[in-house]
Amino acid sequence: MSDGSLYSSCADVLSVCQTVKDDLLAVLDPDTGYAPRMRQICHELIDEFEDRPDSRNLQTEIEILRLEENTWGLLQALMSARKTETPLSQSAKELLVENPYTPTSTLVQAIMDSSPVLTELIVVREWLQETAPAPSPPEANTGYWKFTKHTIMQSLRTGHAQRDGMVTEMDPDAVNRGNGAALAADDTSYEKTLLQALYGYIRAGRLEDAVEVCRRAHQPWRAASLRGSLLFQWRALSTARETTDEDDLEPEVWSGNRNRQLWKQTCIRAALSPSLSDQERLLYASIVPSPQTTSVLKSACRTWEDHLWADISVLCEEKVSSELRSLASSSFWEGGQDAVDVVDMQGVEDWEGGVGQALSSLKSVAVVDGPAADHPFHVSQLYVILDQLETLFNMFANGLQDGAFTRSSFEYESICRFSAHLCLFLQMIEVPIPPEPVKIILESYLAVLEDAGQRDLIALYAGALGENAVARYASFLVSLGLSVDINERRLALTRASEHGLNVERVAIVTAERTIEKVFSSLPPLSGTLPSIINLQPPPDEAETLLLRSIEWTTFAEATYDIALEQATVILRYFLTAGRIQAAQDLLVLLPPELASIDEPEAIATEYLHYRQFFLIWEGIARVVEWEAKEVEFGADGKGRGTTAARDARDAWVSEYSNLIDQTYDNIVRLFTTEWLAEEEVMDDALKRQHERARIRQIYVPELIIRLHYLLYTSRKYIPGNLKRAIQLANIVADSRYRLYETFSGNGGRSLLDYLQVVRQAVLAGLENGGSDPFRIISAL
Repeated sequence: MSDGSLYSSCADVLSVCQTVKDDLLAVLDPDTGYAPRMRQICHELIDEFEDRPDSRNLQTEIEILRLEENTWGLLQALMSARKTETPLSQSAKELLVENPYTPTSTLVQAIMDSSPVLTELIVVREWLQETAPAPSPPEANTGYWKFTKHTIMQSLRTGHAQRDGMVTEMDPDAVNRGNGAALAADDTSYEKTLLQALYGYIRAGRLEDAVEVCRRAHQPWRAASLRGSLLFQWRALSTARETTDEDDLEPEVWSGNRNRQLWKQTCIRAALSPSLSDQERLLYASIVPSPQTTSVLKSACRTWEDHLWADISVLCEEKVSSELRSLASSSFWEGGQDAVDVVDMQGVEDWEGGVGQALSSLKSVAVVDGPAADHPFHVSQLYVILDQLETLFNMFANGLQDGAFTRSSFEYESICRFSAHLCLFLQMIEVPIPPEPVKIILESYLAVLEDAGQRDLIALYAGALGENAVARYASFLVSLGLSVDINERRLALTRASEHGLNVERVAIVTAERTIEKVFSSLPPLSGTLPSIINLQPPPDEAETLLLRSIEWTTFAEATYDIALEQATVILRYFLTAGRIQAAQDLLVLLPPELASIDEPEAIATEYLHYRQFFLIWEGIARVVEWEAKEVEFGADGKGRGTTAARDARDAWVSEYSNLIDQTYDNIVRLFTTEWLAEEEVMDDALKRQHERARIRQIYVPELIIRLHYLLYTSRKYIPGNLKRAIQLANIVADSRYRLYETFSGNGGRSLLDYLQVVRQAVLAGLENGGSDPFRIISAL
């Protein structure tokens, strides 16, 4: 499973569970629910890493994944217990009122049912046992202390004295009598290995396997001592249904230890006995966890999980024992002379307070093997157990913000992935979590996805940000820049729709932020006017991004009105910068439906003015192109002798005249209708008016002079155009239109430039003789 497939697999789990999020039982299903699926993903990746040839170099990653796998197992177990209502049942005291012969196992089940804290602790203990390292069974043994037995028998047969320091008896207590006698070296080694294996089985919650190992080791007495931990059970005497692993037993058959209290005291004394080996004392401490044996039990704890298991085991055992003692006077099986008749509720509260205190101490406990107590996953497990989720999420959020977790590392990615999916899991099952840390966590995971190139997953997780979802997904789309084409952009918006985001809002915000981003990087347009005579370079990256920003709001008709506003903003910038070709490219991207939008009126009118301008600009280009065909049609005077040449020339001149007339009419109409004139609009009227005034200063003089040259240069074929070129000056000078004010110079066309071309036209009117400069105007 690659990193990409890991992200996809997690997203698949989220997507599947979101479809059934209203079904709590489905989300918490022990096999197909959210947490089990996440746990399985980690498990599969661990297997993959371990099978790699370089698995030794991946031990850190494997360790982190195993911690995450175990944490999902804890979440499944605990959240199911917390969110699933247990059926009402009788208390232990009520059971004894009905039946004083109620077996101990039934009473313990009732005690658990009445205490949510105890129930959760037992769930955690079972999880710790399930995730414990697999025990290593001892080697097969063909007999009980066979090497010691062989030595003793050999001494008896030969009549030699027993070897110094060797036991002379074969009973289980032979080495515990305080005389220093020991077993044969091989048997001593085997005993140590056996006891370590038995502790491993107890640590893993596999009591029956430990019993079987004792039997195979020819130590049935030790098997019996282990089974003494089983509660007394007799279904024939029980009036309540209890959970048991022995439901196949006949009701008349009883099982368990009827004298468990006596057995427990004996085990405690054995665990504290200095005459026993450390391994044996640990074994007895593990089957009877109690405050007296805590130090013995803790001495064997090497990992953080071992410490947690030891503390929880003591807490559970003490809670059950104290409750049974309080019920002893009413129970035939637990009766005692000194029993307390009434349950002390203050004692219950003290016990629960002690639970929090005992577990909180694990935040700083020293460990020998494995990750430390302050590892993020250990902290997560502890706070989940303590039900302090707000503290947990604040810790994650602060760590991600403060750089406590090393970025661009496997651990950082794992923490982001886990914490993000934990947030979403808890939201599904309606567990209250603080919104601000959740936002920070999801933002961090979205950044991880972006860095990993998982673009198709962003919408899924951005949708979980609630009010920030649109803004966050838009931020991601902005970050794509020019790396995706228009089809990928459309697909990105489709994904937003699939995950419940408002597509129109996403498109609008993305376009707005893109425009803002580009404008923040572009220099302000002021001062000298740009030249539009020289050949312009193609748009740079920023200009191209600004140009394509309009794509976001032109995918759907619902955002066309916003696209119209944004288009006018972008067109103003390009025209103000003298980037005519970029502005023309923008018009190509715009849907024709924008021209039919009439609200708001000021924006619609401005857009119409730009379209009129480019219609004229293209008209001028067509005239120039047609002029270039003069030789092709024989209009240069060559080949006049043929009829075909004359017809071609006449056709060319006719079309030439029509194109100039259209351009003239369009330009004059534009200039006499207050094109981009000042008006009071919106809050940013001053900035818009400044930009529109700059556009008029750049393009009005340019269009006037270009129109003049078209009329002037066409006089050869259309003599009347020279008169129109001179009369154009009257329109420029007309105070109604104030076109003369646009000849500001400042890098652009000045009024002197225009007067020079007018003078040139007047001189051309004298070309055919005469001294009257106004003759050309008064001539027909």
